[in-house]
Amino acid sequence: MQTASITKYLFRIRTRNGVLVENLSIFGRDESDAKRKLGSIYRDCEVLQCQVLRPSPAGRNGHLNYEDVVDLIIAS
Repeated sequence: MQTASITKYLFRIRTRNGVLVENLSIFGRDESDAKRKLGSIYRDCEVLQCQVLRPSPAGRNGHLNYEDVVDLIIAS
């Protein structure tokens, strides 16, 4: 059984009210899935930038910080 890979995408958007939101991270199977999720949260927003965040190679001996643990919990 193959598991679907989840990737973290970092967005920079402008909301319909004109507010600039930076460093908005959303998980998705691909970019279109992440944009779909983004659109359900921020309706009628303008995507200014989208960047793929590669997972850090923190294995058993690597260091995990609080954000890494939360990201792992949210992705599951």
